[in-house]
Amino acid sequence: MVSHLVNTIRNVVGITGNVIALFLFLSPVPTFIRIWKKGSVEQFSPVPYLATLINCIVWVIYGLPMVHPNSILVITINAAGTAIEVVFLTLFLIFCHDKKKRLKVLLIIMVELIFMAALATLILTVLHTTQRRSIIVGIIAILFNVMMYAAPLSVMKLVITTKSVEYMPFFLSLASFANGVAWTTYAFLPFDPFIAVPNGVGTIFSLAQLLLYATYYKSTKRIIAARKEAKMEMHLSLSDVAVANGDVDPKKTAGATP
Repeated sequence: MVSHLVNTIRNVVGITGNVIALFLFLSPVPTFIRIWKKGSVEQFSPVPYLATLINCIVWVIYGLPMVHPNSILVITINAAGTAIEVVFLTLFLIFCHDKKKRLKVLLIIMVELIFMAALATLILTVLHTTQRRSIIVGIIAILFNVMMYAAPLSVMKLVITTKSVEYMPFFLSLASFANGVAWTTYAFLPFDPFIAVPNGVGTIFSLAQLLLYATYYKSTKRIIAARKEAKMEMHLSLSDVAVANGDVDPKKTAGATP
C-alpha cells in the first residue's frame, strides 16, 4: 500500500518534472526570436546549449531499460530536450557571423556526439548488469548535469562586469530553478543519488542566477534607456549635419508639413 502510494507520487512528480523541464528547454525561445529578428547572435553564448545537449543525451542513455530500468520519464523529457537543443544550435550556427566561433561550436558538437556514441557502445558491450551500467552512466550524468546548470556562470560573470542582465535570460534561470526542485524531489521517491546530486546543485546555481537578476534588473533598465537615448541623439545629430550640408529638406527633417 505504502510502496504503491510512493510510486504514484513519484510518477506525478516525474510528469510534473517533465513539464517543467520542457519549459526549461523551451525558455530560450524569446532569445532566439531576438537573434532571428536581429540576424545576429550578438553576445549570446552557445555554452548553455552545448552543455544541455550533451546532458540530455547522457540522460537518455541512463534511462534506457538495459541501463536503468523503470526510467521512462527520464527518457521522454531528455529525448525532447535533445531535439530542441539541436534546433537551437542550428539557429545559432546560422546567425553566428564569426567564422572561428562557428567552427568552434561545430567541433564541440562533433566531439560530444562521438563521445556519447563511444560511451553507449562501451557501456552495452563491456558491462553486463544494469547495476554496473547505472553506476557508470550515473556518475557521468552527474558531471554533465552539473555542467549544464553551471554553464550560465560565464554569463553571470558578464552580468557582474556590465551590471546588466540583458544577456542572461530570466525565464531560463527561472525554469532551471523549478526544474532542479522538481527533479530533486523525484530523486527521493525512492532515493536516486545520480538524479538528486546534480539537480540539488543545479537548484543552488539557478537560485544564484535569480538573485543576480534581481540585483541588476534596475541597472539594466537604466543602461538600455541610456543606450536608446544615445542612439536617438546620434540620429538627430546626423540629421542636423545632413540639413547643414543641404542633403535633407529641413521641413521634412523636423516633421513639418510643406
